[in-house]
Amino acid sequence: MTSSPTPTAAVYGAPPRELAERERAAVQVSPLVPGAAALEDFAPGSLSEVVMLAPPGTVERRYAVALALRALAPGAALTVMAPKDRGGSRLKKELEAFGCAVDETAKRHHRICVAERPAAPVGLDGAVADGAPRRVEALQLWSQPGVFSWDRIDPGTALLLKQLPALAGKGADLGCGVGVLARAVLAAPGVTRLDLIDNDRRAVDAARRNIDDPRAAIAWADATGDAVPLEGLDFVVMNPPFHDGGTEDKALGQRFIQRAHQALRKGGTLWLVANMHLPYEPILTPLFAKVERRADGGGGYKVFEARK
Repeated sequence: MTSSPTPTAAVYGAPPRELAERERAAVQVSPLVPGAAALEDFAPGSLSEVVMLAPPGTVERRYAVALALRALAPGAALTVMAPKDRGGSRLKKELEAFGCAVDETAKRHHRICVAERPAAPVGLDGAVADGAPRRVEALQLWSQPGVFSWDRIDPGTALLLKQLPALAGKGADLGCGVGVLARAVLAAPGVTRLDLIDNDRRAVDAARRNIDDPRAAIAWADATGDAVPLEGLDFVVMNPPFHDGGTEDKALGQRFIQRAHQALRKGGTLWLVANMHLPYEPILTPLFAKVERRADGGGGYKVFEARK
């Protein structure tokens, strides 16, 4: 006689420990944590508990909560929290719409909702379908709600695309998203290899569908880390993020610049777009032998070409 597998506890993201306890052995399931398990892959009834720091976007949040409810065993605990101004004020109603009885508290600017998975939740299939990967006709690319600029080319990337020359040799796209920049780079026949790196599994999965080119190597990893060895590159392109968990973090983009500098050969070139207010010049200037603005002020963005 074969015994049923023991249900697993899961954690989504990094819920503050002072707001909710979770099992030490809980499996990480956030798509923004490289190497995490995919919540989509858990069988119904296979989770004993989920503690979630909910995503800020409505469609993305309902998708994640619906996946959690689908994977939880009936009666298992679901704890979902979010800052009040990033979806927290909507959590209780959204959970109730799925058929949950909810106990809501507030602490440290968060709303914390605790519920048990009902025997027959409602609306899960619709929420999962709304947040699922799809081909976006406006882009002619695959994408998914929750990915950066998931259904349009953001203005910064559009400006960088106008400035990019035909590149050559081996390079990298740090924070590649669904592959918009990479497709343009790979249109140049002189490119011999392009590493695409992003910490968002959903973006990486989309990029793999969008780019069918043997010169491309696509990795789910922290673009500022060394999980993907990069050295001696001829070029790096990037539109680096400057938010971490919804909070502006100027140091994040600076770490992208430092990683690009480490990866480039002497004489290699970084092409970078950034919002006008971001203080990247103080880190670019001492690191690179030559830094030039190739576009300035277009839609509130600036483009740099920096040569090592």
